[in-house]
Amino acid sequence: MSLLLPDLPYALNALEPHLSARTLEFHHGKHHRAYVDNGNKLLADSELKDRTMEEIMGQTAGDASRAGIFNNVAQVWNHSFYWQCLKPGGGGPATGKIAELISQDLGGFDKFVEEFKNAGATQFGSGWAWLVLADGKLKVTKTPNAENPLTQGMKPLLTMDVWEHAYYLDYQNRRPDYIATFLEHLVNWDFVNANLG
Repeated sequence: MSLLLPDLPYALNALEPHLSARTLEFHHGKHHRAYVDNGNKLLADSELKDRTMEEIMGQTAGDASRAGIFNNVAQVWNHSFYWQCLKPGGGGPATGKIAELISQDLGGFDKFVEEFKNAGATQFGSGWAWLVLADGKLKVTKTPNAENPLTQGMKPLLTMDVWEHAYYLDYQNRRPDYIATFLEHLVNWDFVNANLG
């Protein structure tokens, strides 16, 4: 299969004023596109080229000789997932089944917010903050660079990109402000609930 750049599920300006059209234009149109293009070049002559992204990540994670393939494919997966985690008019307290699980497994929504903010703020350098299912329970975690919880046996439910290209045009070095805005105004809880499937 070829890696594809998915269309955004909303207009470039749909997340304003929280994320600008300019940020989405660069993040989706340049950064995400580069991972797709580079990944396809690296996979062109590989025996992995007909595998799913999940299979490719599973077979290349931790293999230094295939780091280029892993990094690009995982970043395509991570970004494609991230765009779905955002929606115009999103954010605020969780709704539906995920709200019940957050209370049950994490001690309430405020505790989740505290843990998720901490995961995003303390991820040194580039990476991701995640809400995942691990052994049947919710867990907040973080990964560096292109790493993905799937390769550690966890099921991603929500992610927040904390690479600088995700927020720098709008927030400069104020990552905590971006994180707070993500939680208060952007999270797509319907998508998170759908992932519980």
